[in-house]
Amino acid sequence: MSGENKQTFDLTEISQWLKVLCEPNRLMLLDAIISGVQCNCDLGESLGMAPNLISHHLSVMREAGLIDAERDQTDARWIYYTANAEALKSLQHLLSAFLNPSRIQSLSPSCRPRQACVHIPAPDSSIAV
Repeated sequence: MSGENKQTFDLTEISQWLKVLCEPNRLMLLDAIISGVQCNCDLGESLGMAPNLISHHLSVMREAGLIDAERDQTDARWIYYTANAEALKSLQHLLSAFLNPSRIQSLSPSCRPRQACVHIPAPDSSIAV
């Protein structure tokens, strides 16, 4: 890989973001929140999820910084969720850079020819008794 095209990424950060996003219910919640401010009851009704499940997933996304929560000033039972635009921009940039197809490089000239790679069979795992 040539030095000029080499990028460094914080793979731990990418992994942490992917752990947050890998749950389908979280993706459904995030999609709903990205499309507009949502209150906790509306999310439950529109997605058909139990309140405790919604609460858990919203908590994970809040801790990760993907969404923000604000209690209603007149009735504290209502919580409104919004997408954190800065966090989404940062995540988009990180994943776009990491998954950029232009990062794919051809075989390095310092590697041995493919014909030189010898296939060594795995040892026989059966044990004679």
